[in-house]
Amino acid sequence: MSGPVSPPKSPRVRRRGERGPLASIGLHTGLLLAVAVSLFPVVWLVLTSLKPRDSWLSAELRLFDDSSLDNYVRVLTATEFPRWLLNSVLTAGLTMVLGVFLAATTGYAVSRFRFPGHRSVMWLLLVTQMFPVAILIVPLYNLMAGLGLLNQIPGLVIAYMTIAVPFSAWMMKSYFDTVPIEIDQAGMVDGLTPFGVFWRVVLPLARPGIAVTAFYCFMTAWGEVGYATVFMSQEDRRTLGVGLQQFVGQHWSDWGLMTASAVLIALPAGAVFLLVQRHLITGLTAGATKA
Repeated sequence: MSGPVSPPKSPRVRRRGERGPLASIGLHTGLLLAVAVSLFPVVWLVLTSLKPRDSWLSAELRLFDDSSLDNYVRVLTATEFPRWLLNSVLTAGLTMVLGVFLAATTGYAVSRFRFPGHRSVMWLLLVTQMFPVAILIVPLYNLMAGLGLLNQIPGLVIAYMTIAVPFSAWMMKSYFDTVPIEIDQAGMVDGLTPFGVFWRVVLPLARPGIAVTAFYCFMTAWGEVGYATVFMSQEDRRTLGVGLQQFVGQHWSDWGLMTASAVLIALPAGAVFLLVQRHLITGLTAGATKA
């Protein structure tokens, strides 16, 4: 006599949003491929910078053979790279500090106050983003020449702020719009002036937005080539974008110097990113999470 027959097991119902095994494998495989594709140029750049001058022409793939720091020594001692780096750091740093100040004050004024020409200012900030950079080079060059700012770091900083400040002001306005105006009114009740409310109350709350703006202003000046090529023609005034062109000729290219310089250039940008990354993520998503 046979025992009782157990009822057949019903198939497991997958919950909504739950991925199956094949879907998880496909997702992780795609992510790993995306990471590999993203990291390959960086890894190849670093490895090439550690190779002798013409080793990249070899058909043999030898990753760590003959590795040395000779290219870095040549860049730092036999070229004007340190001078170019100093000029770029000064230019990008001033653009970041002044750009954040102007963008924050402009964005706060447009967000909080209604004054004659308010809408015109908003449209002006938007329209300036529609012109390609190449169109503005000639009028800016004539303006800088008339003011005696050619081959001067302040002149290049002003040129970069014409790119960074309008967009950053719009970005800061959008962030200030998410800060309740009741906070400003409470500060005024406590006896603060409008600028005091902005500086002591609202600005500390806007640190994520300031981090995004600072990073954008820094990168705008750090990697720009067009303005720097036209406005900084003297050897001791060149920035990195202009100076690296000397490593590339019509019939030759010194890839050892180029790759070593590229690695060194990435270090300050990476340092700025590490300093602001905690606020950077918050600033990019603040508009979607604040009431």
